[in-house]
Amino acid sequence: MSLPRIAIDAMGGDEGVRVMVSGAALARHRHENFRFLLVGDQDRIKRALDDHPGLASASEILHCEDVVGGDEKPTQALRRAKTTSMGLAINAVKAGDAGAAVSAGNTGALMAMSKLALRTMPGIDRPALAALLPTLEEHDVIMLDLGANTECDARNLVQFAIMGAAYSRIVEGSGAPRVRLLNIGTEEIKGTDQVQEAAVMLRAARGLAMAFDGFVEADQINRGNVDVVVSDGFSGNIALKAIEGSARFVTDLLKNAFRSSLRSKFGFLVSRPATELLRHHLDPNNHNGAVFLGLNGVVVKSHGSANEKGVANAVAVAARLVEAKLTERIASDLAELGEANLRQAAKAAHKDAT
Repeated sequence: MSLPRIAIDAMGGDEGVRVMVSGAALARHRHENFRFLLVGDQDRIKRALDDHPGLASASEILHCEDVVGGDEKPTQALRRAKTTSMGLAINAVKAGDAGAAVSAGNTGALMAMSKLALRTMPGIDRPALAALLPTLEEHDVIMLDLGANTECDARNLVQFAIMGAAYSRIVEGSGAPRVRLLNIGTEEIKGTDQVQEAAVMLRAARGLAMAFDGFVEADQINRGNVDVVVSDGFSGNIALKAIEGSARFVTDLLKNAFRSSLRSKFGFLVSRPATELLRHHLDPNNHNGAVFLGLNGVVVKSHGSANEKGVANAVAVAARLVEAKLTERIASDLAELGEANLRQAAKAAHKDAT
């Protein structure tokens, strides 16, 4: 059975058409049921498709020459939502012409356009940006929000937890994902009022398909003992950049060490299988594809510097979420929780605070 086709913003990202089309072709090679709507300059897309006849037969081109700039403000980009490749890819989801949209373009513009076109799901106040991060265990950890909302109240954090748990059940297959709030300590007295209140609400809520497990500190995110890490977008983005920077620091440090002497170069040859495994584990392309959760549709953000393997992974994420009916799962979880239950949990949080 063919999946609903995926709209690709072919003009986004550092290298644009070449990498986006090559990534879609690789995704199609891995999954023959994938179909695509390639949005962008048709001449450039057709030239790129010459190298990928298998993709060409499974794709339609929507011509568009206007592109959202990498440093363009979201408010400026919104004015051209109906003329840019990014905006048209998102609108294809809204119109039902595609099941999901993938873009490697400007994150702020993608968020603004997605929210305007698709709107926020009933029961969700704000959408959140979620991504998969590697851990020491076999499973990945989902972290949200990673920058869509710099300030969040307790209700927002509870909703993020619900959405993150639904996402985790799809990609990791866990019946009750272990969910924790990012905090400066694991003790119950630590953290801001918003984090404290969210913790009380999650403990008091009933009917949630998750195992809320208190707080987690940033140095434990990748240890493998948590499935979903929830935070406001400001803290989450800083934590993510610190993790990415640390990974690059370790790999660069190893490169410098192995180049320092003839003995070190010999040591590199001996340890190459282990270093290759480390490089593969830390390669961001293997975990590419952040998702805007809480919208009435699936939109996936590919890293701007992703190679074709990274783009293919982002496409696979989009297809999997469409196939698993992510938005329906989140809606079902919200209905199970219920507004009355959420209000009761909020009252418990305020009572606990006083």
